[in-house]
Amino acid sequence: MNQDRIFMEMALVEAEKAAQIGEVPIGAVVVGPDCEVLGKGYNQSISLNDPSAHAEMMAIREAAAHLANYRLSDCTLYVTLEPCAMCMGAVLHSRIKRLVFAAADPKTGACGSVLSLQAEPRLNHHCRITQGVLAEEAASLIKNFFKARRQAKKRSSASHHL
Repeated sequence: MNQDRIFMEMALVEAEKAAQIGEVPIGAVVVGPDCEVLGKGYNQSISLNDPSAHAEMMAIREAAAHLANYRLSDCTLYVTLEPCAMCMGAVLHSRIKRLVFAAADPKTGACGSVLSLQAEPRLNHHCRITQGVLAEEAASLIKNFFKARRQAKKRSSASHHL
């Protein structure tokens, strides 16, 4: 869907903001039923010293504040990487109707890669999931970030040995 690409592109812009401050480049956008952007977020765990300051959490907090309601029942969350268990828990607790993510996360993904929280029948809320929207762009952003970090570490290590 073209609309999914537009909002995922917005999430990628948020991810770039994270990269610019040295955070893992993940971005998220919460969109209401009328296509209004209600919240945006990017990873800030390091800069805020807050393990819960993931992109999804920041976007969900902003959207809930915007609506003055913790329930985001008719909203869609766009995120550049498959959510972890903490973020997926927030998605389910906030009653988000639909989740769209770009790249899968084989290490901590909770939407099928490691866990499938959305498919847990004992939970009282479930959301529809679309995956793979702009996956290559999101994955390369993360890969390039960590590649640059490794190269910087090598250069720093090499300069200490001189």
